[in-house]
Amino acid sequence: MSVPFLAELEERFLRYVKIDTTADPSSSTSPSSQNQLDLLNLLLEELKGIGAQDVTQTPYGAVLATLPATVDAPVPTIALLAHVDTAPQFPGKDVKPIVHRAYDGEEITLPDDPEQILSPKALPYLAQKLGDDIVTASGKTLLGADDKAGIAIIMAAARYLLNTPEIRHGKIRIGFTPDEEIGRGVHPDLPTDLQADFAYTLDGAHLGEIVYETFSADSAKVNIKGVSIHPGWAKDKLVNATHLAAKIVDTLPQVTLTPETTAGRQGFIHVIGMSGSAAEMNIDLILRDFERVGLAAQGELLETVCAAIQAGEPRAHITCAITPQYRNMRYWLEDDMRPVELAREACRQSGVEPFSVPVRGGTDGSRLTELGLPTPNVFTGMQEIHGPLEWISLQDMAKATEVCIELAQLWPAGSRGQHATPAQVEAAGAPTIDLAG
Repeated sequence: MSVPFLAELEERFLRYVKIDTTADPSSSTSPSSQNQLDLLNLLLEELKGIGAQDVTQTPYGAVLATLPATVDAPVPTIALLAHVDTAPQFPGKDVKPIVHRAYDGEEITLPDDPEQILSPKALPYLAQKLGDDIVTASGKTLLGADDKAGIAIIMAAARYLLNTPEIRHGKIRIGFTPDEEIGRGVHPDLPTDLQADFAYTLDGAHLGEIVYETFSADSAKVNIKGVSIHPGWAKDKLVNATHLAAKIVDTLPQVTLTPETTAGRQGFIHVIGMSGSAAEMNIDLILRDFERVGLAAQGELLETVCAAIQAGEPRAHITCAITPQYRNMRYWLEDDMRPVELAREACRQSGVEPFSVPVRGGTDGSRLTELGLPTPNVFTGMQEIHGPLEWISLQDMAKATEVCIELAQLWPAGSRGQHATPAQVEAAGAPTIDLAG
């Protein structure tokens, strides 16, 4: 199919990324940052404006809407989801998007920080995008393609479907959620509020990527209480919590089991922050593995290290609290691969060769699938996310929009077909893709 989405996607995307929606992990509210509501409230009004039904905002901030069915027969309800927040690791305020028309294959230097250079030699996927319209930020901020690209894609697809009632599809639910980047994108009420049988997050990377296997994830917080006293009288009395925190980090694996030393299906323990003083320190970590047993082993290793440092200094008090975050969506999707099969077929119908790889990260779909709403992840084109070199091809976004429209039509036609196994849909020899989280 040939649908002129490029102009609409560009207009929407450039407008959305200029809205600061940085998540705040230190906040206990939902959304965690009030500026996320600036985009959520805008999307609520835009959904009403294009004729969506049941447009509502939940108490936890998510904006939900319905595209009514155009078929009378019972068809599973699907949902299309994207998150509005951007990662707090790098600035997301005052974004100045730049469209590099008809990419010529040369290096792209970002004007506000000339040291930030997108090189096709360092970025093989960029080298494949000759002639595409590439969008970057200016060098000092994120772009925000993660996941405002997904938002623009869903809005363009929704507008098209609402304006083209001859396209036959079942009921489609739209969802825009806050706080995915800090692991709080799936409120406990979201699966019920969506009222969908299957869902898709538009939060993936390479053209044709259909993800049904992600990391399993836990977070951990280590608290170290030392013994505080004036350093002039500290002999044989002071227990310095900063020293003990350093010992814990130093005892954990350094040349294995860290993000920078692992790839493929290897998991890791990642120290993401330390804070405190000589009196008390906190260490924040994330644990990642594709398998439950590997994730459990990482937790046991961390607890063992903490116990060993505690045994060496009994005057201190060291605790280690491990909190589940999400689990590999494969554990549930492998029992019913329909959403994956139909997403792959929608790619083919759009002239895109699909592939599926294990993703070294997670999406809201990981948690939604665990909670009973099967939710694989669909590509948007986003690249180099969570940093100043983030970029995206508008042509990739247009293809993702086509895939959403094809997918809407395939569910009425193919939802009762034969189920494939994961082995049958796995793309042989495909690389592992990195995502945040």
